[in-house]
Amino acid sequence: MKNGFKTALILIVALVILGFGNGSLYAAKQAVTVPQTISSDIPMVPAGFSDLAAKVRAGVVNIQVVRQVEVQGPGLTPSNPFGDFFGPFGGNMPQRRQQGIGSGFVISADGFIVTNNHVVEDATQIKVKFADGKEWPGKVVGRDPKTDLALIKINPDAGLSSLTLGDSDALKVGEWVVAVGSPFGLEQTVTAGIVSAKGRVIGSGPYDDFIQTDASINPGNSGGPLINLRGEVVGINTAIIASGQGIGFAIPISMARDIVTQLQQKGHVTRGLLGVSIQDVTPELAKSFGMKEARGALVAQVIPDSPAHKGGIEQGDIILEFDGKKVSDSKALPRLVATAAIGRTVTVVLLRDGKEIHRQVKVGEMEEEAANDVQPGDPANFGVALQNLSPQIARQLGVKVDKGVVVTRVAPGSAAQEAGLQPGDVISKINREPVSDVADFSRKMKKLGGKESVLLLIHRGENSLFVAVKMR
Repeated sequence: MKNGFKTALILIVALVILGFGNGSLYAAKQAVTVPQTISSDIPMVPAGFSDLAAKVRAGVVNIQVVRQVEVQGPGLTPSNPFGDFFGPFGGNMPQRRQQGIGSGFVISADGFIVTNNHVVEDATQIKVKFADGKEWPGKVVGRDPKTDLALIKINPDAGLSSLTLGDSDALKVGEWVVAVGSPFGLEQTVTAGIVSAKGRVIGSGPYDDFIQTDASINPGNSGGPLINLRGEVVGINTAIIASGQGIGFAIPISMARDIVTQLQQKGHVTRGLLGVSIQDVTPELAKSFGMKEARGALVAQVIPDSPAHKGGIEQGDIILEFDGKKVSDSKALPRLVATAAIGRTVTVVLLRDGKEIHRQVKVGEMEEEAANDVQPGDPANFGVALQNLSPQIARQLGVKVDKGVVVTRVAPGSAAQEAGLQPGDVISKINREPVSDVADFSRKMKKLGGKESVLLLIHRGENSLFVAVKMR
């Protein structure tokens, strides 16, 4: 009898805990009232995502790439005398063909598509596939490794359905978002979640400002859109934490918009330059400077003859505002300066000797060291990837020239490889005419037209030599 009563009592408790039975389940449902909206046009709890998925489906693409990668095995080491400065060039390394998958989305009816730089970097072939099964070859228009953005172009036989770009600055933490892409190659996968946080810095680059979301993002989602419930793109899905769940990161579209426009117009990105080295204002430093709270960016060094130097900024100043925008910490300033219009004079608010002062600074142009590849199909392409020579790179390579282009990669079996070009070579002349940068190199090569060979003056360490490249 006691055992029977005990068994019955355990069963009743179990039913109550599990919510088994209409009474307890109904009570649980009624316990919390969830508001249906946070504004008149943003649903807090959407009825479903099917209409939204159908609306954006035609503008989301699957991107398939082919690249040549180095095969490293026992006894094989990268042929790279310059260490990690340029990365493993692999001049004479065995190569194998590797396929990759990513995502992207259409931003114009004539075929411009946004994706991540890491999706198309080093690609020798790009294929863009749409939801209706149609496919087109793609070409990289421009890419920006520092923000991991790239723009590719296809030539469709009819106008495409493009996605509307929204305002990521207006996003609220807790707002619903939808990620669309090709995780693990599973095309047109739709996942939903909320904005978990904004302004995340994850150490991927100097301009980190990520949207964090718990919408499922996996390998293959890279480059796909993060969409709000209005069907607008608010982010570009980019990164995950491999060991985490429900932690994904997207580039805010408000930051990406200007970069994509620059890539479309000129194939590369120019950024503003202030000319300072900065550090965080810690609570201890704030106290020593007489500040009530830690904020701003402390100037550790001013580069001689830089815009900051000419504008009167000094070592030890704390930058509180730049062009009317508050500088919360040292991570915020590079983003503000980078997006400032080159040549424009802006007001910089400083804290110096306990007083706020204003200085007028004319924004300079940052010298980009990111690779500016000569694209496949370009008449200037004979099997190399190039980047501009900067004073820093010249010192690293030990060359005595201050203008030219650096060979960063040599394609296996190319005319450049047959001519003996190597990663780290600096090209300063084409047919005895000086070369100033990658754009100049491309222009001069195109002018040569159908010439059978071209004479290059290259610098390899302290040595200089002429190399004749047979054009194909």
